Amino acid sequence: MTGVSELAEFRATVRRWCAEHVPEDWRQAQTGVGENEFVAFQKHWFAELHSAGYAVPHWPARWGGGMSVPEQVVLYQELAAADAPRLVLAFVGIHHAASTLLVAGTDDQRQRHLPAILDGEIWVQGFSEPDAGSDLAALRTTARKDGANYVVNGQKLWASGGAHADWCLLLARTDPDAPKRKGISYFLLDMTTPGVEVRPIRNAIGDSHFCEIFLDGVEIPAANLVGGQNQGWQVAQATLGAERGMTMLELAERLGNAGFRWLVDSSPVDEPVVADRLAQFEIELTGLRGLCRDLVQRSEAGDAGPADASIVKLFYSELLQRITDFATEIGGLEVHTQLAKPMSSGWESGAWMLDFIGSWEWTIPGGASEIQRTIIGERGLGLPREPSTA
Repeated sequence: MTGVSELAEFRATVRRWCAEHVPEDWRQAQTGVGENEFVAFQKHWFAELHSAGYAVPHWPARWGGGMSVPEQVVLYQELAAADAPRLVLAFVGIHHAASTLLVAGTDDQRQRHLPAILDGEIWVQGFSEPDAGSDLAALRTTARKDGANYVVNGQKLWASGGAHADWCLLLARTDPDAPKRKGISYFLLDMTTPGVEVRPIRNAIGDSHFCEIFLDGVEIPAANLVGGQNQGWQVAQATLGAERGMTMLELAERLGNAGFRWLVDSSPVDEPVVADRLAQFEIELTGLRGLCRDLVQRSEAGDAGPADASIVKLFYSELLQRITDFATEIGGLEVHTQLAKPMSSGWESGAWMLDFIGSWEWTIPGGASEIQRTIIGERGLGLPREPSTA
């Protein structure tokens, strides 16, 4: 365990680094920019963090991480306090892809992709489909074994950052006759493969963060299968577990540091009703941050509960929604007239109306809130399972 004096020294080091490296004008520079400028900035900022050893603190030491949980908390607190940009573009690679490869990948797959992610390789998650969102096991994209390859046909939806991705975490059905969860396989897809087409989707605030991915006769080498054939559902739990749990440590510190601080600074705190709501939010944020730290510590120790990540994901997403809703409510006309937010910001950019609209996204991906409540009830509390056709 890192001692108090060591943590204080580490905090001072991170704070000095932030003072020297966080661009002062990045919010203005990243508001309303085109996709090329966004991608270039994100890759530059990732390289800056990587050179300092701050890009993947949650990875094992042999792959460039190795920070203790207290050190990770300090790092994320200082980055949030310094209003540092978020690693939006690298998010899937450093969290979802890395978690999947570390848990279920082969040595060759880890050797190929983990160093490449640190060099800037961008990943997208190809899970959801038009008729398989919260009910992910209903996916219909197929992968047929043909010699040394699998031939994939189908469509993926809501693929965040797909237009810029080099590789895709792909779920496809390899046994159409098996029960839903037992006939799925997990693949690593090179996005430059012939037959892959990406189409951006414009969302409610005018961004094209989401994409559709169309797969027409796409050949994936069998060496890119993660886990065994028809074992994709089990492998996917590592990806979804990362999305529901480990990523929350940073997001909770962002919301508790930057987001809440901006809300307090812009609120009429002399109004009793406002002061009461702010006090309630502060209590909830303290609880969220404590839950996140506890989850990460117990995950590293191997004794996290089966529903713990779902509790954190549900708590964060709905608290984010309530905070941005309240900020929009008291922000006045100004927040209702903002048309753009910084592309490299977090979910609490301070453009509160746009943040509130965007917050609804967090209650859906990685398992909708209804799915999280089912997991908590069945796996956490031991309640009777819902009837299932899977």
